[in-house]
Amino acid sequence: MKGVLLVNLGSPDSPTAKDVKPYLDEFLMDERVIDVPKWLRNILVRGIILQTRPKKSAEAYSKIWWEEGSPLIVISERFTEKLREQTQLPVALGMRYGSMTIKNALQELETKGVDEVFLVPLYPHYAMSSYETVVVKTMEVKDEFFTEMKITTLPAFYKNPDYIKVLSESIKKGLKDFEYDHLLFSYHGIPERHIRKSDPTKFHCKIDGSCCHTNSVAHHTCYRHQCYKMTELVKSYLNLPEEKVSLSFQSRLPNDPWLKPYTDFEFERFPKEGKKKLAVVTPAFVADCLETLEEIAMEGQHQFMEAGGETYKHIPCLNDSDAWVSLMAQWIEEWEKEGVLSHD
Repeated sequence: MKGVLLVNLGSPDSPTAKDVKPYLDEFLMDERVIDVPKWLRNILVRGIILQTRPKKSAEAYSKIWWEEGSPLIVISERFTEKLREQTQLPVALGMRYGSMTIKNALQELETKGVDEVFLVPLYPHYAMSSYETVVVKTMEVKDEFFTEMKITTLPAFYKNPDYIKVLSESIKKGLKDFEYDHLLFSYHGIPERHIRKSDPTKFHCKIDGSCCHTNSVAHHTCYRHQCYKMTELVKSYLNLPEEKVSLSFQSRLPNDPWLKPYTDFEFERFPKEGKKKLAVVTPAFVADCLETLEEIAMEGQHQFMEAGGETYKHIPCLNDSDAWVSLMAQWIEEWEKEGVLSHD
């Protein structure tokens, strides 16, 4: 019997330092998030970061927490419920980190008789710290606890024409009645070395401004290329003026080169260049979360306005929009019939 496993990032159980600490420990100790030797990761995470970060992160979570719980969890649950109404297959929701585990989700499916799973990492792009770690963790859990299960994974869908249409129409809706002089595509940031590590050719990705636009098998796993490609596709779909659109990367750690340009630097730069009416979209995520709601929608606005900006709008992620749910149901139906699904 076939079934579907949706997996997103995860969340602490509450916006308290007590619950944030174990969540951050699991997240930051992932070798695909902080990719240094385990002994060094242990020192960095447990010896340094977790001594102060849980309190600060808990304060950030408190700003965006909903009455029903974590926005990311609530949105993901709403999406799952809507999806169940549009497919006959069992659908389970798991998180890469936190108490809503992938193991529990697979157990839920197994209890319903599922032995063939369509794994859906809820990330449009391939990155070792998001898409890849979901796939690897799911296969580890499967090999240890569900050895008879067969798992097929949804490919990264950053350039899927139907997804580009849904995303573009959502952005168009968000821009309605908002007069802007610049639209910023702000993507989640990752260290530059992750790009090179994910390059199967070991020579193509140079992050030099040209490699992302030169055809290569490396693009299948190149997060930077995929962000640029998605931006170009949306820009083309909406017929946006070249000079009014750019991309940047948010959320980075100090003392390490991450993908540029940095979003916070752009917030400072735009008003000085006369771009004082800014719209921001965060298409690395399908559901709004701490990074989009606090870092971009709140802190980003504050920083932009302090730098001399006049108006600012954060356009929501797709969340549980009907068009996004319907598209996922369509992909599930295709997989159910064909057994595979490709976005190339």
